[in-house]
Amino acid sequence: MAKAIGKVALLWRGDRQARDAATHEASRFQRVFEALARRNILAEPAVYADEMADEVRTQLLRVDGVLVWVDPISNGQTRAALDPMLREVARRGVWVSAHPDVIMKMGVKEVLYRTRNLGWGTDTHVYRSNTSFREEFPHRLREGGPRVLKRNRGNGGQGVWKVELLSESPAGPHLQVLEARRGSFPENMALDGFMARFDEYFQNDGCVIDQPFQPRLPDGMTRCYMSGDKVVGFGHQFIKALITPPPGSPDAAMQPGPRIMHLASALQFQRLRTLMESDWTPRLIETLQIEGQSLPIIWDADFLYGPPTAAGEDTYVLCEINVSSVFPVPDQALDEMAKLVETRLTRQRGLETGRAAT
Repeated sequence: MAKAIGKVALLWRGDRQARDAATHEASRFQRVFEALARRNILAEPAVYADEMADEVRTQLLRVDGVLVWVDPISNGQTRAALDPMLREVARRGVWVSAHPDVIMKMGVKEVLYRTRNLGWGTDTHVYRSNTSFREEFPHRLREGGPRVLKRNRGNGGQGVWKVELLSESPAGPHLQVLEARRGSFPENMALDGFMARFDEYFQNDGCVIDQPFQPRLPDGMTRCYMSGDKVVGFGHQFIKALITPPPGSPDAAMQPGPRIMHLASALQFQRLRTLMESDWTPRLIETLQIEGQSLPIIWDADFLYGPPTAAGEDTYVLCEINVSSVFPVPDQALDEMAKLVETRLTRQRGLETGRAAT
């Protein structure tokens, strides 16, 4: 049997019972474990909870790398304790994907503003304080039609709102608002009351991103799966988030359709693949000042359809980039992920050998 090239831990959130019972076979990441094994990479589960942080830290310091799947917000839990611990183990020589510093550049909504000129952008603005939000947003809402507001960190549609002006009155504008969180219904309310909900979004140096609502949202969303700087698959889904349901719609009618996975070579996505690999990702790296070797093992970019070109070609508008917890992924992506893990471990081993020699 060939010698293992390294050992990695797969980290996801759970409780003490889940940590004690974790196995390769019983994990939702079973296929990831199998793909790593085919590359001669040892892998072990590392179930995490804040109260077990010291125990998990000790475990991570015994491996060469850690692959992390933890959402920024989940059932009231955040990454406030996890991220400093991951930074610490990274400083001590453990390779971390995705590193929290990379997440804070790529995996937050502010990336929509910072990369608005890459070719996937639109009329995008950022509010860095409650004061600027209250001063600037009402004018944009009056002048630009329906808008979409997004808190900087979140997942599952939390803090993402479609806002539409219904009427003006002496008491102020009246709105219809709809959150992207599954199961949300439209609400009619005054502008001042709605903006008050955003106070918490600006805490801890938070910000809010403002974009125009995309009329082609009913055409669905295309998820471009990336491993490093390489496209490893696509997923297309007809979503219901931010689409106002007809009156009396049953809950089932508000559920998104299934995400249909496609190979990276699928013909209908080749223009998007070329844009991602040859143009947008290299410019993303340059704009965000990220080292190419720091790109996550798995991440994705979600695109909505923009207005067609004069030639009838589709255009794409970036909706968000997901970095913290991208799963499930297309089958093809698993081997590409494992191949990149092998490359990163080999590179890390070479760097360590070089440091030892000097």
